[in-house]
Amino acid sequence: MASTEGISGSGARYDSLYFDYVHHPFELPPEMRGDAPVHQVVVAGAGPVGLTVALELARRGIEVVVLEEDDTVNRGSRAVGTARRSLEIFERIGAGTRFVETGVSWKGGRSYYRDKLVLDFQVQQDPRLKHPPMVSLAQCHVEQYLYEALRAYPNVSLRWSSRLEHVEQDGERVTARVHTPSGSYALHAQWLVACDGGRSAVRRSLGKELRGSVYEGRYLIVDIQMRSKEPPGRRVWFDPPAFPGATIIMHKQPFDIWRIDYQLLPEEDLEQEIQPKRVRERVTEFLASIGETADWQIDWISPYRAHSLTLDDYRDGRVLFAGDAAHLVPIFGARGMNGGVDDAHNLGWKLAWVAAGQAPPALLDTYSIERVDAARQNMALAEKSTRFMTPPTRGHAVMQEAVLSLAVSEAFVRELINPRQVTELRMTGSSLRLADDGSFGHGPAPGAVCPNLPCGASAGGTVFLHDRLGRDFTLLAFGDAGLGDKSRRLDALRASMGVPFGIDAVALDDAGIAGAFDVRPGTAYLVRPDGHVMARWRAWEPETVLPCLVRAVRGKEELDHAG
Repeated sequence: MASTEGISGSGARYDSLYFDYVHHPFELPPEMRGDAPVHQVVVAGAGPVGLTVALELARRGIEVVVLEEDDTVNRGSRAVGTARRSLEIFERIGAGTRFVETGVSWKGGRSYYRDKLVLDFQVQQDPRLKHPPMVSLAQCHVEQYLYEALRAYPNVSLRWSSRLEHVEQDGERVTARVHTPSGSYALHAQWLVACDGGRSAVRRSLGKELRGSVYEGRYLIVDIQMRSKEPPGRRVWFDPPAFPGATIIMHKQPFDIWRIDYQLLPEEDLEQEIQPKRVRERVTEFLASIGETADWQIDWISPYRAHSLTLDDYRDGRVLFAGDAAHLVPIFGARGMNGGVDDAHNLGWKLAWVAAGQAPPALLDTYSIERVDAARQNMALAEKSTRFMTPPTRGHAVMQEAVLSLAVSEAFVRELINPRQVTELRMTGSSLRLADDGSFGHGPAPGAVCPNLPCGASAGGTVFLHDRLGRDFTLLAFGDAGLGDKSRRLDALRASMGVPFGIDAVALDDAGIAGAFDVRPGTAYLVRPDGHVMARWRAWEPETVLPCLVRAVRGKEELDHAG
């Protein structure tokens, strides 16, 4: 198929070599036909983060309007690395398994200094877990699969060619000004989630600023279609002969698409370097330098610069921020989109409960506390990689050269070159994480993600732990002979306290799980709706567990009022 080589930000339409971009027609909304409804939730932005928020809300019965300024999904690879945690979230919210089925799974990679191999690494993993550590999958596929899952819900309206321009709020509702091909209109909602990217109009409207660092290093991202025999994996070249002084990264994607990220030097002019003819010259030279002789074609081109920025608070009244609208994380380590998807999963159940009247608005403060902390952890990790991949000062450049030169012959320094791919973070604060008594030697501590380990079998195959988790809170009980009686008492106590959310008590007796969770008879783990461990006990009683849980969700004052 012929391809017009697209340049991100140019506004040009083009046909991909491998992906059919469906362009959705603009449909006149009710507000432009004389109606003025107040929607439960409006989500600004139909990228991976906005669509994940919308799916989580939709499956919990919340009415959602999603605004997207384009008429199709995002073009090109963009956030190409989808981590295990994101794959778990997509499956849990009902988006299916196509992400893994389509994506290219990889478990390691190689790094070179000039023409010498200095690192051959493997991503740390537990082979028992259901999903691979990482798959390479272009963002257009991620968005398409999420969009298709969202179409199953009648309580969701996705409005294409609808650009949010301005936001105001008065304490009772949020009003957004939306521009469309047929004019502008006012859109009213109880809550608004800003997932409208790094140039967020919502953030600008409310006068909020991202704080942190902007790095000088510039990259071009080039997707090419090429049939190569090279296996999947992440390859990095520092100071390669074809690009002296620069860094180049290369990944394999599905459909014979290869992504090449190459650094531009300070003296190189971006407007010249981004032209397709110049890109073709440089990619040709690079491929020849690594011995790649297959035919290839350009599919997509985009410039990139590393940012490490975050808001101080992801909640402003009835407006919540997520993804790039809340934080910008350097590309190295695949923490951008994956961190945003984690934002969405954390926020989705909390906002659904608040919008449905099941929890007070203060529950949303825990979202901000937890995800601001996570963003800062991600930024700290990504900044280490960024300073090594793209040294910001002469001192950093000298250190990089020293490490790489030594790594050619000395194995003990090679760990310093490890790209530190995305890892699951443990939450360190908020009321939805209860400290345990210190009797556990290992296992997922409060704040950690509950590992998706195998825990049995059925006619359909292996049963994994996340398959046993309920939609709300789940109490995993190990070797508890009195679980039946405790479950009945738990239900009765919930009814007497007027607790509107569910708590499923699940009995587990799998030896593998027990070992991973440091179990003794009677041990119990309380898992939140987003899969994070909230608390764990060596012994538990409903009269102890439920008040702790309600206090964390509702706050002490509401618990006292409920008796």
